[in-house]
Amino acid sequence: MLRRLFRAAFTLVGMLIGYGVFMLAKLILDLPGVSEKIHISFTGVWAIVVPVIFAIIFGFIFFKLAPVINRKSQKVTANIERDLTSISGRDLIAGTGGLIAGLLIAFLISSIYDGIKIDYVPTLLRVITYMVLGYLGVVIATRKGSDILPNIKGDDSKRPGIATVGKKVKGRDRSDSPPKILDTSVIIDGRIADIMKTGFIEGPIVIPEFVLLELQHVSDSSDSLKRNRGRRGLDVLNKIRDEYGIDIYNTTGEKAIEEIPEVDIKLLKLAQMIKGKVVTNDYNLNKVAGVKGVEVLNINELANTLKPVVLPGEEMTLTLVKEGKESNQAVAYLDDGTMIVVEDGKKYIGKTINTTVTSVLQTSAGRMIFAKPAGRK
Repeated sequence: MLRRLFRAAFTLVGMLIGYGVFMLAKLILDLPGVSEKIHISFTGVWAIVVPVIFAIIFGFIFFKLAPVINRKSQKVTANIERDLTSISGRDLIAGTGGLIAGLLIAFLISSIYDGIKIDYVPTLLRVITYMVLGYLGVVIATRKGSDILPNIKGDDSKRPGIATVGKKVKGRDRSDSPPKILDTSVIIDGRIADIMKTGFIEGPIVIPEFVLLELQHVSDSSDSLKRNRGRRGLDVLNKIRDEYGIDIYNTTGEKAIEEIPEVDIKLLKLAQMIKGKVVTNDYNLNKVAGVKGVEVLNINELANTLKPVVLPGEEMTLTLVKEGKESNQAVAYLDDGTMIVVEDGKKYIGKTINTTVTSVLQTSAGRMIFAKPAGRK
């Protein structure tokens, strides 16, 4: 309803402007020098038709521009509101005092210009003096406000920054260790809690608010599988918070982040801003981070690196559980989930046999081992 009223009002303004443009053109054409060269006059019916045409054309243009102007004005208003809410009480008081002081000094200085007898020059100099000194007063007062005013507490919940939640573990808040930013996938995965328990990850653990929001959306999903994954992620996050402490990064007021729709790109932008590292198990995010120059700690790469080294010729005792893709193949799995394809092992499915490793294939998805029953060539 409000959008329709705004569009109607904007269209009416366009029609009035169109009529004003016609009246201005008519006034110019009626000037003595112009009327002698251009013989155009609006009389009779044309005095009514032409202004109506102007009004319709400009009204149509403004009608089409109304949605764009409405979106732009809402965006500008939101940006101004974010900027105002991010200003602390101390900066607001200091800036207001600096502005008043600058304007008072400008008032005293502008009296010097009364001696200038050139038209419009004193007025122009006064305007420039008020603008420059008012601006300098605000800038100087806000930058030096901490030296003049005490820290005035206000509502910082809407300001960008970090709020620590949970206890802090010794060594995890070291200033020389870059922050580790957890993404949604690694929280849902859950292995990050066990890795943190070993002490291999140092520095503050940062959780952006948009990651928490994404976790909440996944937890509220109508799909039962997604809902369970989201709730598992929240449980893991609560465990990390209780045992190690986390830093919740409030991105409200960070226009460079809020204007980005994709969560992954927001993570990389935040990592660049706070000089942190992204902890993930998302393969695609790992690639994009490499392009943007952001360091990534990939849990899957760590897991693949820590898998036991198996060399061709070694013997292994395996339990064959199912058939392979090719004929006479059987499949077994190690405790860490590594798949082993046993040639000529189909008849041993369901049994535990000794095998000899023939080759090892390393892929981006993990490692695959090929073997054959022991004693066979």
